[in-house]
Amino acid sequence: MSPDPSSSSVSAAGRVVIVTGLSGAGKTLALKGLEDLGWEAVDNLPLSLLGSLVRSDSGLARPLAVGIDIRTRDFGVEPVLATVERLMGEGGGRVDLLFLDCSDEALCRRYTESRRRHPLAADRPLQDGIRHERALLLPLRARADLVIDTSDLPPAALRRLLAGHFSPEQDRTGLVVFVTSFAYRNGLPREADLVFDARFLANPHYRAELRPLTGRDPAVADYVTADPAFTPFLDGLTGLLAPLLPRFAAEGKSYLTIAIGCTGGRHRSVAVAERVAAWLRDRGERVDLRHRELEEGAG
Repeated sequence: MSPDPSSSSVSAAGRVVIVTGLSGAGKTLALKGLEDLGWEAVDNLPLSLLGSLVRSDSGLARPLAVGIDIRTRDFGVEPVLATVERLMGEGGGRVDLLFLDCSDEALCRRYTESRRRHPLAADRPLQDGIRHERALLLPLRARADLVIDTSDLPPAALRRLLAGHFSPEQDRTGLVVFVTSFAYRNGLPREADLVFDARFLANPHYRAELRPLTGRDPAVADYVTADPAFTPFLDGLTGLLAPLLPRFAAEGKSYLTIAIGCTGGRHRSVAVAERVAAWLRDRGERVDLRHRELEEGAG
């Protein structure tokens, strides 16, 4: 869409992210996280006012995050898409569409625990409201520059993801690599880009003296790395990653998530994740390390 010559464009120094997604998927938390990163955050701004907020003769003093969902006045999928395209067409700063997704099961649990009513379930069962909203917002999800699934994502992990994509330093420092360990029995991390399986390594769980410990403990790390299969595995993994990282960065990817799993997520995957993170740091990469099951207290 061609620019409106009567209005100023998005500031070249500014950046705008429109935060949308399923009700209950974490929009408020995401906006708070962006605000903590130095963004100006505005929630439920009427869509008709977005253009005038973004356009300014003096430009945006800070990057702007705007929360929009089905509760927003004059909300509509097509108007949102048209607004994004118009702002991008006007040139200047960068405009991103962030979509927060979540599984039906997790959304039902959140609404049940909070005792809040889904905005589309006033006269219908909760699951029907969720399914209706998901179908309604499908075009927004398909158009989004970034989709984050918050189904099993703790608030701290969501903040880390947002920091990787939207911190002011990110434009200057490039790719951030997030390494996480996890338990297969609790499901794959939904945000993972690359997943590696460490279940073939010798399992410290079957050693009584090692069972209460974790892969962070030297005794467990030594046991895992002593497995004859460990060194070839780590060499192969790092050999795969070495040429991929600069390619991801060159393609403009700002955040890469590497997930390493084992059965319980406490021993082998933790030890391997620690070694992979150390290798990345030695290369000079920006690294964020998380052990999902240890943080969540899972067994």
